[in-house]
Amino acid sequence: MSVKIIIDSASEWTKAEAEEENLIFLPLSTTMDGKIYQDGINIDHEMFYELMKTCQKTPTTSQLRPIDYENAFRKAAAEDDEILVITLSAKLSGTYQSASFAAKEWHGNVFLVDSNNVSIGEQILIRYAIKLRDAGMHAAEIAAELELVKKRIVVLGVVDTLEYLFKGGRLSRTSAIAGTMLKIKPILGVVDGTVVSLGKAHGAKQSCSNLNRIIGEQGGIDFSMPLMLAYSGTDDSLLQQYIQSSGEIWQEHVKELPICTVGSTIGTHVGPGAIILSFFAKQAKSDD
Repeated sequence: MSVKIIIDSASEWTKAEAEEENLIFLPLSTTMDGKIYQDGINIDHEMFYELMKTCQKTPTTSQLRPIDYENAFRKAAAEDDEILVITLSAKLSGTYQSASFAAKEWHGNVFLVDSNNVSIGEQILIRYAIKLRDAGMHAAEIAAELELVKKRIVVLGVVDTLEYLFKGGRLSRTSAIAGTMLKIKPILGVVDGTVVSLGKAHGAKQSCSNLNRIIGEQGGIDFSMPLMLAYSGTDDSLLQQYIQSSGEIWQEHVKELPICTVGSTIGTHVGPGAIILSFFAKQAKSDD
């Protein structure tokens, strides 16, 4: 039996990349100054940040609808026997609920996995699912394995500007002004499916140091599993600075680090200049 995997654009996959891996790509929508864009269809990541510079109102994003998944199920069933759906965290969007509702109305073999994550945290789980699919596993087996390993996913990010956290209502004006004056860069993470603050740093150098400290506290990176780095905006200089300053983490394990850009789902809230790192933490010794 063959397995078709359905993903959403919040995972930072592009439509072309998804099609190369034989995935069904479903775009979330972003509204900017009254115009609705479908991520990866009529707007790409670069265009989003260019429009963001002149946008009069804070962009908003919309979840996928049950009908979007119903249509995807029909397409998948015409080509494959089993369907696996991986979504962004149910605590961050109603997309998982839409997929779940559609699956109840569908009588085929549909298996749902809430990634409990977003952005590249969701993406590395999808990459692992592809590996399992290509190894010949059935959808139910893949879903069960993903439920186990997703608990090991770590997502860490540093925001370069507080402007968009304020505009999105996640930070008060007073905190935003004070933080900007003190050059504070919040360190964010995803914990139990929600985005949380893991601390703050004064300046880029300290933020990079704190990222590496947290990596150590998480038990280090399992380099046998997918990992990904990303940046928001059109300039990757901050990410490159971080990579160069933390070379001891990567040099002995990977020849080249995988890097992608952050799209509208997360970019709306963090703005340009953010850097994100996602990896699977090593298994605890008690699990070995």
